Amino acid sequence: MATFKFLTFLILQIFCILKGANSQGVEVGFYKKTCPNVEAIVKQTTAHYISRAPTLAAPLLRMHFHDCFVRGCDGSVLLNSTKGNQAEKDAIPNQSLRGFQVIDAAKSALEQECPGIVSCSDILALAARDAVELINGPTWAVPLGRRDGRVSILLDALKNLPTPFDNFTTLKTTFGSLGLNVKDLAVLSGGHTIGMSHCLSFGSRLYNFTGKGDTDPNMDQNYIGRLKIKCKPGDVTTIVEMDPGSFKSFDTDYYTMVSKRRGLFASDAALLTDSQTKSYVLSQLNPYTSTFFKDFGESMIKMGKIGVLTGKAGEIRKHCALRN
Repeated sequence: MATFKFLTFLILQIFCILKGANSQGVEVGFYKKTCPNVEAIVKQTTAHYISRAPTLAAPLLRMHFHDCFVRGCDGSVLLNSTKGNQAEKDAIPNQSLRGFQVIDAAKSALEQECPGIVSCSDILALAARDAVELINGPTWAVPLGRRDGRVSILLDALKNLPTPFDNFTTLKTTFGSLGLNVKDLAVLSGGHTIGMSHCLSFGSRLYNFTGKGDTDPNMDQNYIGRLKIKCKPGDVTTIVEMDPGSFKSFDTDYYTMVSKRRGLFASDAALLTDSQTKSYVLSQLNPYTSTFFKDFGESMIKMGKIGVLTGKAGEIRKHCALRN
């Protein structure tokens, strides 16, 4: 009998441990008791800025993407460099990010409402969602409960972020290493339907694709001619629309551009070099039958769970740019 009671006790303890471990993941409604107005506050703050500057939506979305792809979705992209350590924010791919003031304003408002409760990484995930919705894009339920990381290293961003020059094999490997599949790659690339880019990110496709002064044969030649008017050789300052004509509105036009070989980046063109991603691109051309909005929300939820810190890991920063 004593042995039976001990075994029963042991089984219950194991169950509780496993249940506790599972409960440490992110979940929708995580703050319903501790900070019930969190989503309303973040959305109100984001709307305040987006209504005045709609072009902030793209960098806020990109900021969340860049956060998750380096050390997981832990808000490390928000941290400032410290003496002797350059943070992710200072890496070249992140130097064009904007919208940090949106995150800081939301954090300030939340600290007044429920101090020390909501992480900066959760605020970023919510702001990215709200920014997309505010420019006519989809919305999705954001699982919350992330905690903030204490480490941010410039070299990590350089090593782990996808680049606009990547081919399909490299992209598939990068996404796959984070648990994202080929469909996620095609879907999340659709985020390029909004935003601007420096000529430097695609200039080689216009002037020196193979090092012989040639153009990229995978890019529409008429489009190359139009881009050359804006981007001169070696131009590092000019910016152009990533989705000409609708770069301020979240829609399916990106896939139309890619299908016409007018994707701005080599990484966009790469979607046509794989049968699965090409099929996805072509399936989104009709806005009435497109599944892009639904797919985008699903892939964003999946991306938002990469490498999250939960439970007692990490911290809840008081200021998003500074460790506690």
